[in-house]
Amino acid sequence: MMQNVHLAPETDEDDLYSGYNDYNPTYDTEELENDTAFQQAVRTSHGRRPPITAKIPSTAVTRPVATGYGSKTSLASSMGRPMTGAIQDGVTRPMTAVRAAGFTKAALRGSAFDPLGQSRGPAPPLEAKNEDSPEEKIRQLEKKVNELVEESCIANSCGDLKLALEKAKDAGRKERVLVRQREQVTTPESINLDLTYSVLFNLASQYSANEMYAEALNTYQVIVKNKMFSNAGRLKVNMGNIYLKQRNYSKAIKFYRMALDQIPSVHKEMRIKIMQNIGVTFIKTGQYSDAINSFEHIMSMAPNLKAGFNLILSYFAVGDRDKMKKAFQKLIAVPLEIDEDDKYISPSDDPHTNLVIEAIKNDHLRQMERERKAMAEKYIMTAAKLIAPVIETSFAVGYDWCVEVVKASQYVELANDLEINKAITYLRQKDFNQENEFAQASSYADLAVNSDRYNPSALTNKGNTVFANGDYEKAAEFYKEALRNDSSCTEALYNIGLTYKRLNRLDEALDCFLKLHAILRNSAQVLYQIANVYELMEDPNQAIEWLMQLISVVPTDSRALSKLGELYDSEGDKSQAFQYYYESYRYFPSNIEVIEWLGAYYIDTQFCEKAIQYFERASLIQPTQVKWQLMVASCFRRSGNYQKALDTYKEIHRKFPENVECLRFLVRLCTDIGLKEVQEYATKLKRLEKMKEIREQRIKSGRDSSGGSRGRREGSAGSDSGQNCTASSKGERLSAKLRALPGTNEPYESSSNKEIDASYVDPLGPQAERPKTAAKKRIDEDDFADEELGDDLLPE
Repeated sequence: MMQNVHLAPETDEDDLYSGYNDYNPTYDTEELENDTAFQQAVRTSHGRRPPITAKIPSTAVTRPVATGYGSKTSLASSMGRPMTGAIQDGVTRPMTAVRAAGFTKAALRGSAFDPLGQSRGPAPPLEAKNEDSPEEKIRQLEKKVNELVEESCIANSCGDLKLALEKAKDAGRKERVLVRQREQVTTPESINLDLTYSVLFNLASQYSANEMYAEALNTYQVIVKNKMFSNAGRLKVNMGNIYLKQRNYSKAIKFYRMALDQIPSVHKEMRIKIMQNIGVTFIKTGQYSDAINSFEHIMSMAPNLKAGFNLILSYFAVGDRDKMKKAFQKLIAVPLEIDEDDKYISPSDDPHTNLVIEAIKNDHLRQMERERKAMAEKYIMTAAKLIAPVIETSFAVGYDWCVEVVKASQYVELANDLEINKAITYLRQKDFNQENEFAQASSYADLAVNSDRYNPSALTNKGNTVFANGDYEKAAEFYKEALRNDSSCTEALYNIGLTYKRLNRLDEALDCFLKLHAILRNSAQVLYQIANVYELMEDPNQAIEWLMQLISVVPTDSRALSKLGELYDSEGDKSQAFQYYYESYRYFPSNIEVIEWLGAYYIDTQFCEKAIQYFERASLIQPTQVKWQLMVASCFRRSGNYQKALDTYKEIHRKFPENVECLRFLVRLCTDIGLKEVQEYATKLKRLEKMKEIREQRIKSGRDSSGGSRGRREGSAGSDSGQNCTASSKGERLSAKLRALPGTNEPYESSSNKEIDASYVDPLGPQAERPKTAAKKRIDEDDFADEELGDDLLPE
């Protein structure tokens, strides 16, 4: 077993690690600088390596290399040739290189490996361009022109039209310089026509945006007349638009048609838009038949909402009922080309799908779809409101036809909106009976009560139908039953209070409204009803107190403020009445009663100049009522401005030539001032008085009691002959009396004791009566029917 075991020799054997410090001096490159033979070979051709050819015999030699066992082995190259510097057959092979590729002496001394030479620093800068060359100047100028055009467009989109025009002009100037430079350097064929076109087009657009239409048209003419610009003829559409803005409709139509002739038929959408512009222009000129031809062609080729709506307008203008119906049906049939709303509803619980739907639910495309749908609904609603009164025998029948057509279309949800709009139209026309289908309402109310007898809402609505029919006692029973079933039914409690008011059971009505006030502390309707009940009970102090609470809830309610002024006026507190009447006028300056009270107040306090503005406003509100203009003239006369009074009376006579009172004042004023027109006005006055006398005689002869009528007329005439009106007592309206002009033989003074009444009810007669104020007229519950506060029943 031990025979195969060999022990290592202990003597006369080489060291196992010997030879590692031995090296071939051929690889010693550190001392090459001190090697005389090597340096000589480098300096002379002695060290140059001859070219390798196939004739050179193999030079593969071996040289000893120390091994781990200390033995020397020969080292040969892989190609079989001898190593550089090796000796073969007594001849030393010359050196062929001083250093290896990619290595340097510094790298051998510990420097980082850098085969690409990056450690040598950045590359030297490129050679600078010659900016003085003509080609470079042209390139830079062209770049500047493009930048100016872009800046002009951006300024226009931001709304700075003046800056946009300045940039466009600057671009035009630089572009002309560029063209001249190109012509000097290169041939004319090298001119950038696209740049020239864009500069001119932008300049014309900016001129048009700044409403410099003449300059815009001249610029467009430059583009259109240049044959080198392709498709420039379509810019005649822009020229037509400018003529349309200038209301030069004939030229607008001419240029639209020229543009239409130059646009090929393949551009269908562009041609349709031009034809639509032609149709709109025909409408503006009143040539509705030509407009109808244009819109009919559009609706047959490519129907759209605008063309359909304009077609309805054209047929409406010519009054063709049947064609209006057909056009409305065509408008309804125009496809919207938008996705259904179901697309934006997630069909599953997939989180990825839900995220996608959430992302597109309000993106720009969805917003565009909403806008398109809203526009379609607007056109349809407007068209229905326009044609409904004329396509059938009545507004209701015509509107019903429109509703039925809409129900059968893709806009079925608009049918309900049309129904609501129909009801609103009746309300605006104050035609309440149109919507009062009491029989149908009563039948539905009976069905509701029969299905649930204990439902307070059903009982309240049933009571409303009975109330509308005038059976207030029975209505009260239904409201009481509703309260027994539900004591918190405020609608029933409010309605039973109104019912008691109609039955003149004011104490019970007040009790209902006070209970309701405890539940609804800030209800304006309840506060008004309480104040109104106290007024009906002739307790003005309590009415004022509750109205004060009302205006604390609704401080801008003009009717409540005027009501407070009326109550203070009835109590004789003119200053407080003036304060609330003035506040009412400030919030609603079109209430004739308030305007009349304020004017009379200023006349009574001898401030006629301030009363003028109120009567002038009244004459604007009621221009056919001569009394307001006569009040203005009287105020000028009372304030001593006789010339202004005379001019006002002349203007009144021009508008109302048969007004006797105006002629009487003209005769007196012209007589006192000494004008020559006095004879003319006196003749007219006599003729009118004679005509009035004949008219009165005819009326008198047709009456049974002619004696009493004659006595009343004589009494009225006596009041105009110079008798003074009595002063108003407490609780009555302020007197709005104006002093009458004295006779021709008396000195003319504005402080004459003779007075006439300020209110002219009959413009054809001399009779005058005192103006009615809010203090004399009681406001009942029907006066607030159209306001926020009223006696309307509250449905459940």
